[in-house]
Amino acid sequence: MICLATHFEDLELHWQGKVRDIYKVDADTLLIVATDRISAFDYVLPTGIPCKGAVLNQLSQFWFEKLGHIVNNHLLSTNVEDFPACLQQYRSMLAGRSMWVRRTQAFDVECVVRGYLAGSGWKDYQRSQSICGIPLPAGLRESERLPEPIFTPSTKAEKGHDVNISFAEMCSIVGADHARRLREISLQLYREAADYAATRDLLIADTKFEFGLHNGDILWIDEALTPDSSRFWPRAGFQPGRSQPSFDKQYVRNYLETIHWNKQPPAPTLSEEVINGTSRRYRDAYRLLTGREIQNP
Repeated sequence: MICLATHFEDLELHWQGKVRDIYKVDADTLLIVATDRISAFDYVLPTGIPCKGAVLNQLSQFWFEKLGHIVNNHLLSTNVEDFPACLQQYRSMLAGRSMWVRRTQAFDVECVVRGYLAGSGWKDYQRSQSICGIPLPAGLRESERLPEPIFTPSTKAEKGHDVNISFAEMCSIVGADHARRLREISLQLYREAADYAATRDLLIADTKFEFGLHNGDILWIDEALTPDSSRFWPRAGFQPGRSQPSFDKQYVRNYLETIHWNKQPPAPTLSEEVINGTSRRYRDAYRLLTGREIQNP
C-alpha cells in the first residue's frame, strides 16, 4: 500500500516536509513518518513510490546504528512496540516507516559532503573551478573522484532551492565553534560510510546531513545516507567524464527532463515504468548496503 499522507486526529502536526510528516508526541519527543511521496525540482509529485518510505526509514536506522560511535543521534526506536501508548492505535500505519525521536533545536544549515564531482558541485566547478569557495584542481571531469572529500554547506530552504554557502557564511549562521565541529563530524561520517559502501560495491558520490542540539550536545537528526539525501553509484562500470547510473531519484529527474516539464505546477504524474524502476532502485540500494530485503509495511 502506498502512503502519500498521514493524519492522526489526536496528534499535533509539528511539520510536514516534502516526504516526512512529523508529529509532537510530548514535550521532548517527536514521531517522524516517512511517506512514499517523492519530490523533484522542488515539487512534490502526485505519484507515490512503493516501499520508498520504508527504505528511507530502515536505511536511516541502519546508518544511525552503524555510525553511532562517531556522533549520537536522535533515534529512540523504530520498533512500534517501544512507542508511547498514545501511538499504539496507529501501529499498522507506522510499522516499518516511522521513528520515535528526541526533539532537538535544529541547526539551520545542510551539512553536505562531496567525494565526487556531480550535481550542483559540477556546475559550480565549471563556472569557477571551485565549490562553495573551495578551490579545486584544474581539468577535473564530471563524476571525477575528488582528491579529498570536501565539506560544502548549504542553506536549509523551507521552499525552493537550498543555496550553497561558504564555510564563513555557515559560521555566521551557527557560530564558528559549532561550524567547525559539524564539519569534522560530517567528514568523518562520510569517510566511514563511503569506505563501507565500497565493500558493498557502491560509491557514495555525495550526501547531506542534518544536526541539532539536545541539552547542549550535537545529535545527528532527520535521515541518514538514504537515496533521497545521497547519490549512490554502482562501483562496477564507474567511469569519470559522464553522468553515472544511480540508485537514487536521479532516475526520476532524468525522466522529467525527457518530457520537457517546465518545472512549474502542476507537477506531472509518473509512468508505471518510472514508478516501478524508482522503487526497484531504492530497494536495491537498501539490499546492497545492508545485505537484507526491505521490510515493507
